[in-house]
Amino acid sequence: MGERFAVRIEGRDLELSNLDKLMYPAAGFTKGEVVDYYTRVAPVLLPHLRGRALTRIRYPNGVAGVHFFEKNAPGGTPPWVRLATLPVPGSTMARETIDFVVVDELATLVWVANLASLELHTPQWRIGADPDLLVVDLDPGAPAGLKECCGVAVLMRDRLAEDGLTAHPKTSGKKGMQLCVPIAGTQDAEIVAEYARQVAEELSARVPGSITAKMARAVRPGKVFIDWSQNSAAKTTVAPYSLRAMERPTASTPLTWDEVGEMALGSVPVRQFGATEVLARVELHGDLLADLLEPGPPVPVRH
Repeated sequence: MGERFAVRIEGRDLELSNLDKLMYPAAGFTKGEVVDYYTRVAPVLLPHLRGRALTRIRYPNGVAGVHFFEKNAPGGTPPWVRLATLPVPGSTMARETIDFVVVDELATLVWVANLASLELHTPQWRIGADPDLLVVDLDPGAPAGLKECCGVAVLMRDRLAEDGLTAHPKTSGKKGMQLCVPIAGTQDAEIVAEYARQVAEELSARVPGSITAKMARAVRPGKVFIDWSQNSAAKTTVAPYSLRAMERPTASTPLTWDEVGEMALGSVPVRQFGATEVLARVELHGDLLADLLEPGPPVPVRH
């Protein structure tokens, strides 16, 4: 423990440390393996991080230890790391602005991973622009689980398609999943969130025994909560391919719609995917969410 290694990545000099520290003790997964995972998944991950203000959830002593959210660039940030100074109205830190880290290149991603930033979260907008993604989080209330989320995902996909929108599924890496929809980037977050709310409430009214659009936990047991509020300008969503702080190193994993349908029917095992599986899936599929990198249509506006 305590060894430090100087490395040079694409012309950037940085130092890695404590690579043998266990980040996921139950799985024997070390910080070195975290850095290795993020390095290997970088070709498909980086395009989804570029230009977006990054929120990190750091676990200095692994998933069993204390963790904290970090938005501001920490002390000792290398001068070559891109920072973006953005307003944060209502910040609990009583700040008017924060210097966000922006992960545009591999060296920054490795530096972030070396800080034990296991989870990477981004907003639905790129810096200086309106949202280019609509995201809904499908959160199951026990005894509902990922299987039920997959069933709701298919309903949501078909409903969005009626409005010319194309949804792309991914697991959350925890218990639920998200649908990500490329949109035009020409409407503000309030318009996008209002459209997502209307669709969520419509589906909830259609299948009230299985779906809720209400945030109150009292109404969520046995139902899938369609969290449309993810489209608030202040909200972030776990990035595709990001690790999650679970007992084992699961990751937010893009899925095919065939897989979602099979999980909904129970014809294949319903589960989250681990880091090693995600790398194998990238080898097989490439980036299943590549279409998110191109603009989609605007969301309908109902008056």
